[in-house]
Amino acid sequence: MISRYIISLALLLPLASAPQLAAAQVPLATPAPADTTHKYQNPGGVSSPVKKSFFKSKGFRASIVPAVLIGYGVSTINGHGFYSSYDAKNDIRHMFGDYRNHIDDYLQWAPYLEIPVVLLAGVESSNDRLNLGLVIVKSELIMLSSVYVVKTLANIERPDGSNNLSFPSGHTAQAFLAASIVHTEFRDKSQWYGIGAYTLATSVAAFRMINNKHWESDVVAGAGFGILSAHVAYLTHRNRWGHKPTGRGIGDTSFMPMWTPAGGTGLCLTWRPK
Repeated sequence: MISRYIISLALLLPLASAPQLAAAQVPLATPAPADTTHKYQNPGGVSSPVKKSFFKSKGFRASIVPAVLIGYGVSTINGHGFYSSYDAKNDIRHMFGDYRNHIDDYLQWAPYLEIPVVLLAGVESSNDRLNLGLVIVKSELIMLSSVYVVKTLANIERPDGSNNLSFPSGHTAQAFLAASIVHTEFRDKSQWYGIGAYTLATSVAAFRMINNKHWESDVVAGAGFGILSAHVAYLTHRNRWGHKPTGRGIGDTSFMPMWTPAGGTGLCLTWRPK
């Protein structure tokens, strides 16, 4: 009996050890050789960013509208273009005669008035007050210098013959510069802020022609110079030299109308420090 068990155990041992022997006979996978040729080209293994085309770049998108306006203005100087400055002047004089006013001297600054009113109403701008002020100063310097240089070089006489600084219109450039800043700062809140500002700027351009101070070419190109100056200021600006915006100044200010049951009315002003 004992001899039978010994024989059975002797037969089972080779079968139990067969898988281990088979596994031991399989050769181990050879590790791949280290890549020493390209290891310094992308050590982090991060895929390289896809370069945007020129037509999708911020610079192109910021310059396309001003370029069209300035180009159209240049093409309609004097009697050139399909609807020249001379044609526009004849039609305006036919409609308005000798009508004159000075509202354009003040209206050119009107888009800027939207900024404090909207801020006091509690609407947040894209930049805090410090960076917004820096953008305004930079854009004004760009606009004033570029308009002055072009006026001097172009040497185009005004419609009323007062001087040879007609092209482009400085009043129109100023108005569209302010309108572009208003649009950029508050477009995320509502497009109507920008629409209102550009409407005021367009009125300035119209009054400059009605008052016989500028040609059609002057005001169209002036709008382009104003918008371009604002766009260049924003593209070259860095919030406090690389820091993110931190809010609007030292506190939030808002106001709202108020009334009492007795019939009195007034204005409630609140200020909440940061």
